[in-house]
Amino acid sequence: MTENDLAQLHIDKSQFSEKSSLKKRCGWLLFLMMAIACTGYLYRRGLLTPAIEVQIASVQRIFPSQTFTVLNASGYVVAQRKAAVAAKITGRLIYLAVEEGSHVRKGEVIARLENEDTTAAKHEAEAALAAARHRLEQAVAELDDATLAYHRSQKLAADGYIALSELDSATARFRRARAGVEVGRSDMANSKAALDAADVALGYSYIRAPFDAVVLTKNADIGDIVTPLGAAANAKAAVVNLADMRSLQVEVDVSESNIEKVHQGQPCEIYLDALPDERMSGRVHMIVPTADRTKASIMVKIAFKHLNPAILPEMSAKVAFLSHAVQENEKQPVTAVPDAAVLHRDGRTWVYKITGNRAIAVPIHTGRRLNGLDEILSGPTAGDKVVMSPGSRIRSGDVIKIAP
Repeated sequence: MTENDLAQLHIDKSQFSEKSSLKKRCGWLLFLMMAIACTGYLYRRGLLTPAIEVQIASVQRIFPSQTFTVLNASGYVVAQRKAAVAAKITGRLIYLAVEEGSHVRKGEVIARLENEDTTAAKHEAEAALAAARHRLEQAVAELDDATLAYHRSQKLAADGYIALSELDSATARFRRARAGVEVGRSDMANSKAALDAADVALGYSYIRAPFDAVVLTKNADIGDIVTPLGAAANAKAAVVNLADMRSLQVEVDVSESNIEKVHQGQPCEIYLDALPDERMSGRVHMIVPTADRTKASIMVKIAFKHLNPAILPEMSAKVAFLSHAVQENEKQPVTAVPDAAVLHRDGRTWVYKITGNRAIAVPIHTGRRLNGLDEILSGPTAGDKVVMSPGSRIRSGDVIKIAP
């Protein structure tokens, strides 16, 4: 190889320089893309702009009556007409016709005690009455015969056909017969009274419903000894407990400091824990004219306007005392938001709904004004959070933080 050939030998570095420049450009482009992504992420998280401190409120699902409620109280459903039905005599229970939940009518026999002795006494009184009746009939027949003889003797004595002594005998017989009839009638009345007493005694063995009612509890069973006082060992007093379901009312305690907000006949709304989706109309039936010194409260009784068969005694109840009666268009729940959260501008109405950590303008259509609340016909749903009193300091998309 000659020196000229050696001189011509060298390394071409232009290719390496172009590759290095391409890598640098790709690196800068990747860095720029990562910076843009990071900036977008930080912007979305609100870390690049200062957060605006706001108060928030919830969109609620409410009944219109909640906006004109003057007082709330809680209590229980209580039957105003109830009875613990017991026997008037002591005896063994041999028949029971009812159980819990049975409907009974006034006078219906619901239980019976053993009554063989009183039944026999009644039969004896019936026989005595029958005998007294026959004796009275005999006395009446004797009186009829004596009366005829007396009148006949009077006529014959007046005509001189018989002696006066025979007239005296006829007169005495007539008076004895008449007295015998009176004795027979008294005997008849006495026998009838004895039969009535025996019938009453027999009736004591039958336990009857005192009024139309429903059986709440059954306290005795066949074979138990039932006594009026229940003092004997293992003896039962009340056989069943009854309640008239038409007399159900809610009894609540109202504090003395709030009793001036309640008045007779005041409209109320009743809702039971057992029927959470139903609000029932009622009215103040009575303010009991005495206070409970231990609780500093006064009992108020609220009557149902319409009774629901699902309402049972001793159910827990809450009562809202209203400023006026619920109208027909106020019975269904509505979606509402505080009117301080609603903005009206340029013929548009909207609220700032909180999405993540941003306030987003959401258009709404409003309905009735409900004592500081606006009914929402379309827009956010119940449970959504909105900004209170946003004014002009907030724009849609602004980052917000909730004030403590």
